[in-house]
Amino acid sequence: MNAKTLRLLLGAVAISCAALASAPTCAQGVTKTRILIGHSGPLSGSNQDFGVDTRNGALAYFDKVNQSGGINGRKIELLSLDDANDIKRSAANAVTLAEEKDVLALFGYASATLSVPALPTVVKNKVPFVGPFTGAEVMRKLNPYVFNIRASYADELEKIVEYYTTTGMKSFAILHYDDAVGTENLHAVEAALTKRGLKPVAVGSVKRNQTEMSEAVARVVKSAPDVVVATTLYRTTADFIKQAKKAGSAAQFASTSFVGASALAKELGPAGRGVVVAQVVPPFSKSSVPVVKEYQIAIEKKLGKKEYSFTSLEAYIGAKVLGEAIRRAGPNLNRESLLKALDAMQNVDVGGYVIGFSPSNHNGSKFVELTAISAQGRFSY
Repeated sequence: MNAKTLRLLLGAVAISCAALASAPTCAQGVTKTRILIGHSGPLSGSNQDFGVDTRNGALAYFDKVNQSGGINGRKIELLSLDDANDIKRSAANAVTLAEEKDVLALFGYASATLSVPALPTVVKNKVPFVGPFTGAEVMRKLNPYVFNIRASYADELEKIVEYYTTTGMKSFAILHYDDAVGTENLHAVEAALTKRGLKPVAVGSVKRNQTEMSEAVARVVKSAPDVVVATTLYRTTADFIKQAKKAGSAAQFASTSFVGASALAKELGPAGRGVVVAQVVPPFSKSSVPVVKEYQIAIEKKLGKKEYSFTSLEAYIGAKVLGEAIRRAGPNLNRESLLKALDAMQNVDVGGYVIGFSPSNHNGSKFVELTAISAQGRFSY
């Protein structure tokens, strides 16, 4: 092939990329008119409420931006793939999104268990991974491509233990998943207790998606704890609380934000009264916080009803942080410029919620607030 022929061929490819706005492989999910963001989550299966809420919160923000003309003339599209809470599908979705669809960034995977399998693809392709829905330490170790919006589970568990011990309670049991992240959460509770000269009186472990938990329930109920700290998802947590109460437990029950607070309240029904849930965003009913008011309007417009949740609010805030980074990256948008923009976002107020990143710190917030489920299934704070 001579030089003239090569120049003609390269020119044809360039024209083809410019003409095919639907071909994200030309510029990492960025064309003259759109920006493609990738999301994987449990859109089916036992934890689908969590994945759907995450998607809806992000879409509520992106729709708001798009209706105002987008960012630098480009509208944001969210490509969501279902992983059904399965780690193999989560890993495969990352490859599809980052390499086949060539998205600009990944957003909001639903847990550390689903996020970790995506990391090799993230690193290989140098793709920004913004707002994974997890506070697990494995995702908070500095990674040049991962940007956490929320506080850590250790921050949440410290807050929970602090709250109960200041009221005089000293007997704690723990419920966790029997996997690496679950064990990490167990150790975080143990560390908070050790700090106060305490040890757990019982520990119950369950598999993800396990529904039969009589052994774990029996072990915890037998120890008669003042407080049971759960670090599991809403379906597991709700089943455990219902079975424990039926078995005669009079314990207080508390959970991390990982549970999916709104879904937990719905699953528990009347049994949810008094259950404490740590939150890493302001209460979704607190319209005095500007970003919450903004979210309420946007999500109602998206869904056609006032269906608020902590999960969709967190996704909305995460999407807003990503949108601000895209705006700061300027018109010459690609993965590299987006990473630089994220690294430079220090002390950024997105409406009463402040996040801050730097090249040496990608954990944007330590905000934690405790809420309690009322008899009507609402959250008090």
